[in-house]
Amino acid sequence: MRWIWLLLLLWAWVCAVHGQDLALGAPQAFELTIDAPHEVRADLERHLALQRYRALPDLSDSELDRLMAQATQDSRDLVATLGYFAPDITLERGPNLPSGTRSLTLHVALGLPTVITNLNIVFTGPILQDPGAQEHMAHIQGNWPLRAGMRFSQGAWAAAKQQVLRQLTTWGYPTGRLAESTADIDPLQHSARLGVVLESGPPHYLGGLVVSGLERYDTELVTRLARLRPGTRYVQTELVAAQQRLADSGFFDSAYVWLNTAGDPAAAPVMVELGEAKLKKLVLAAGVSTDAGPRLSLEHTHHKVPGIGWRAVSRIAVDRETRSIGTELTGRPDEDNWRWVTSGELQNQETGSADVTSQRLRLGRRQQEDRMDRSIYTQYDRANTTSRDGILPVITQSLSANYAFTLRNFDSTPFPSRGWGLGLEVGGGATLGAQTEPYGRVLTRGLLYVPLQTGRIATRAEVGAVLAKEGIALPSTQLFLTGGDTSVRGYTYHDIGVLRANGEVSPGRYMASGSVEWQRPITVKGAPGNWESALFVDAGAVGDEPAELRPKFGVGAGVRWKSPIGPLQIDLAYGVEVKNLRLHMNVGFSF
Repeated sequence: MRWIWLLLLLWAWVCAVHGQDLALGAPQAFELTIDAPHEVRADLERHLALQRYRALPDLSDSELDRLMAQATQDSRDLVATLGYFAPDITLERGPNLPSGTRSLTLHVALGLPTVITNLNIVFTGPILQDPGAQEHMAHIQGNWPLRAGMRFSQGAWAAAKQQVLRQLTTWGYPTGRLAESTADIDPLQHSARLGVVLESGPPHYLGGLVVSGLERYDTELVTRLARLRPGTRYVQTELVAAQQRLADSGFFDSAYVWLNTAGDPAAAPVMVELGEAKLKKLVLAAGVSTDAGPRLSLEHTHHKVPGIGWRAVSRIAVDRETRSIGTELTGRPDEDNWRWVTSGELQNQETGSADVTSQRLRLGRRQQEDRMDRSIYTQYDRANTTSRDGILPVITQSLSANYAFTLRNFDSTPFPSRGWGLGLEVGGGATLGAQTEPYGRVLTRGLLYVPLQTGRIATRAEVGAVLAKEGIALPSTQLFLTGGDTSVRGYTYHDIGVLRANGEVSPGRYMASGSVEWQRPITVKGAPGNWESALFVDAGAVGDEPAELRPKFGVGAGVRWKSPIGPLQIDLAYGVEVKNLRLHMNVGFSF
């Protein structure tokens, strides 16, 4: 019974605070009907002050008449904000309802909307003497959203003023202000003449960083992560990007970067407020995919290894196809944002028709930018390949030097709707063991989103090749397989390879795969939601010679969901070669 008493107490408290009669069936002072066009009816129903007095049963006729007169003026003011300055508005009383409640009807005829006939944007202040600001002023004027011939509304007028002020203050002039704004309305001619005066204030340039919140790390690390050079012109997006780099670095749980405009504009201090992350972190993760089945991983991060100060990330992962354990050590960034990286990994994987136990060691340098990643490294590979038909294992080794880069030009991540990405890996080395033979390896991939009137087309391509003398024994990890959730749907993971005489599938020296997909929003009541439909065609081939590349096709349909953790992809695909339907699920976007 305790919860019943709590509800009763809560009900009494609400009644006492609001001073309202909450009894069911309480009579109303009047009932209001709004006879108005659809575009203004919702605003009148929501904002008309008269609505607040309906629940007063003792409202007198004289007081109601006063409220009706005020409501007529309020209605005129409300529709004026939407661009109608000469409406015909009447509020009249009708016969009482059978219950005795008084009946009111508001009639609204909007008339002609007010149209913008003239616009004048004026700049004042030091910006007029800044040769580098001419293009920026032209950009502000060219992007003004309210043009001659467009309908005037108070909301659009306020948003336009906010936009031009934001454009001024986020590039070079953070103390800029809206000195004057005028909207000259002629209700008889249904016209509006608009004027804006922007006072720029002095141009600002970045000074040094003023960092707070550090205990374990030094200012030099923050400076190299932020990459804000003193003496450069203030641009708000650059400070936002620096803040994002600090937040994404893993060293900090929070980062706030802002310009202190109280100081010298020629060297304005950049304030950096940080909250450090814990020195060590342990993450247990579980997941599932149709390629690898259930997945479990354990990852440990140490942000500052004693003695060297590098970050160490160690990981153990197990799924249906792969078991792996490895660690990666990453150094601090230098002035150009390059870092030393070294890693080692031990992996056992069921791939093609074989079981492969491999080891990989890597040493090199890496640079990660907002739209470009680059890495240069040497790599040692060793693979112990055991065929499932009982043939003795084959051990192969190689040592290579590699260069890789990735370019990204998407409109947004992780939910791109237009743009492109390009990746390239080039390497060369030699086999180790009884015979030492040189070889080269190249892998390139691309992703393109082309927007349509409804949805978009997503195209993906990947091409790889190993150039070496015939008969050379390379680790299988340097060769190619394809098929699965993110390559050729309709086939199992790494199901497409070189088909040997004994029926086994093994990695090959050449690989090509691609996909064309039509993604279209799923609308609910005419509005697009977070779900999309997709139709796709995939193709992929692997061979030991280019002439042996025989594409295998997969076709199907699926849905996409913009989930809080990234894009969720669910596809049903038909493998033309294997004549079988497969369900594919994948989460996330990366390029």
